[in-house]
Parts: sequence; C-alpha cells; structure tokens
Amino acid sequence: MLNRRSFLLQTGGITASAAALSLTRFPSIAAADAGPNPNLQVPSWLITDLGPLGVPYSRVEDFAIPPASSYGILFSEDRLTKGYHVEELAGGVYWVTTGAYDCMFISTGAGVIAVDAPPSLGENLLSAIEEMTDEPVTHMIYSHWHADHVGAAAMFGDKITRIGHAKTRELLERFPDPHRPPPNEIFSQDSTLDVNGVKVEMSYKGQNHSEGLIFVYVPGPKILAAIDIASPGWSTFRSCDMSENMSGYIQAYDQVLSYDFAQVVSGHVSRLGGRAAVEEGREFLQDLLTFAHEALLTIEFGYFIKQLQGPYRASYRWAEASYFDACTNWVVKKMLEKTTSNGKTWPERLNGVDVLMKDNAFFVIEKMRMEMSHNGYVMRGNVKPPGYFF
Repeated sequence: MLNRRSFLLQTGGITASAAALSLTRFPSIAAADAGPNPNLQVPSWLITDLGPLGVPYSRVEDFAIPPASSYGILFSEDRLTKGYHVEELAGGVYWVTTGAYDCMFISTGAGVIAVDAPPSLGENLLSAIEEMTDEPVTHMIYSHWHADHVGAAAMFGDKITRIGHAKTRELLERFPDPHRPPPNEIFSQDSTLDVNGVKVEMSYKGQNHSEGLIFVYVPGPKILAAIDIASPGWSTFRSCDMSENMSGYIQAYDQVLSYDFAQVVSGHVSRLGGRAAVEEGREFLQDLLTFAHEALLTIEFGYFIKQLQGPYRASYRWAEASYFDACTNWVVKKMLEKTTSNGKTWPERLNGVDVLMKDNAFFVIEKMRMEMSHNGYVMRGNVKPPGYFF
C-alpha cells in the first residue's frame, strides 16, 4: 500500500534516490564527494533545505557522457584563450561563437553585415570582425527581439542600418532597452538586402520560437541562420528553446530543410550543422510528439484525484502536478529507451538529451494540450469521444 510520501516519490516525478539527494546529500556534502572536481567547494548561495518543495539536484555523473561529435570548437585553443572562436565559412560569411552563443557576419567589400549581437559575445564580436576585415559594420540584421541574441546591438553605434521584422520593432518599442535599439528598416514577410552585390535574403515564416523571428540566408555560399531552431549535435534547450509556439517550432524544421544550405548557424551550441543535423533534430521532436500523445491517451487524471481526501481534498494543484509528472515520466522512459533510426539511443546521439529530457517532455505534453486537437470534447452525460485526452 502506498502512503502519500511513497506515492509522491514513485509517481510524482521524483525517484526516492533523487529525493534523498535533495534532502540529505548537499547539506552534509564533503569536498571529496562534490563530483568529478574534488576541489570544488559548495557555495553559500546553493539552497539545499527545500526537499520536495524545491528542485532536486543531480550529479553530472548521473547522466550519459556527451558524444564527442557534439564538441565542435568547445575545447579549441582560441576559444579557451580569447573566449570566442571565429572562422570563415565560405564566400565572406563568418561564424563567431563563445561555445554557447553564436552569430554570423558577412564581409561585402563595402561594409560588414552583422546578423545578431549576443551580449555574451559583446565587444568580442567587434574583435572577431576586426581580425577578419578592416571593413566597418554598416548593417545589422535582427533575427528576433530576444535580448540573449541581440542584447549588444547598441555597440555598433547609431550610424548603421538596422533591419528586422515589423514585430521585432513593435516589441522593442513596447519594451524598450537601451542596448537593443529598434530596427529602423522593417519588413512583414520577405526582404532582400543587397550590399555591393552580396545578397542576403530574409524571410518570416510565422511565429515559432518567437514572434518576428526570421530566417537569414546568404544564397551565394549557401549559409543559413535559423536562430533558436536547430541545435546541431545537441539536445534542444529546455522547453524546446523556450519557444512561444511549439507547432510553429516543429514546422520550422521543415522550413529550414526547404532551403538549399550547406551550413546552418543556430545561435547556440559549439558547432555548425548541415542537413543531417537538422533532420536529426526533426526526428527527435517527432519522437517526443509521438510519446507525448501516447502519454496523454494513457495516463488517467482521475487516479490522482482519488488521492485527495480529508484536509487535502481540495489539493487539485497537487493532483495536476502529479498527473503531469506521470505523463512526463512516461515520455522520458520511452525516449531514453528507444533505439532510433541509426541504431543508437538519443543520449548516444545528442549532447545533454537525458539532462533536459523531462523539461522538453513536459513542454511538448502541455503545448500539445494547448495547440492541438483533443479529438473532440466531453458530451452530455460525461461521454468522451474515442481518442479524447484531458
């Protein structure tokens, strides 16, 4: 017979060992037990006494060793020394990355076109440009309005041409930031920038990761910037890169693949990718969708409602949280156990996929409930149609 605590541990998304870790491991942690780095001291800001009220901690050794194919420039000497890596991809298009955030710029012979300006790169982006060309920055293209990608836009000064989608300007005017001056040239669907014969195509396909996010394509060398969409060699970040529209985010993979591109710049991670990397990301998302739908059809919300008795009979938030934990665990188990199209598991293919699986699983489950059909609705007499889910 399960009591309430053992039920929480077994079905509420927290294993008994993880709960013990959050409750007991960190308060009495010794330096020698701190993980792979025995010299690392536990900082004073690390909250360790919340138990099930907080987020349980894990150890890096609890997860799969990341595949070497994901490394890219992560351990390159220049990145470790300077804090960034810059290289020419083709035809005057350059990639700049910290190993976590990246962007690109284009040398036209008559000025540089910068595509994004992440604050984590900041003036290192200026240094990277100066390493490769003596041309001044004359244009900046905003992939979208998010501060983590364009939060250093102001460093180019007020004499450049700033280009972005109409929604990007609307959002930056609505929520002003001195470090992100709004674009002074906008478009609503498609636009082409021509500087000294170098063409850059910009296209808005609709809301996906963000309202106003555009694809930026340089057709000569076939380089595409699809920021916050693909993550070559890596798991997508939490909540599918914190995307506003899951349906649009998933659709964006097909839109990326409609381009004739040689390399895609994703805005994140430590490497570039070609078509195979985007196809791999699409396969991962399709598996998530399949198992999320399966969980919604399988897990019974009523089971958790029946746990509410006595003074806890109104604890519907607990029932809801436990229901979604159970759905999430269903998806995580299926995803981690699946043998994928190339004979490997997802942790063998993508860096960090097991670390972030529960976050991405919950996101897809909840967004599926919000954005996709529930296969009908409850009829009078509480009759539910076939395939209906909560």
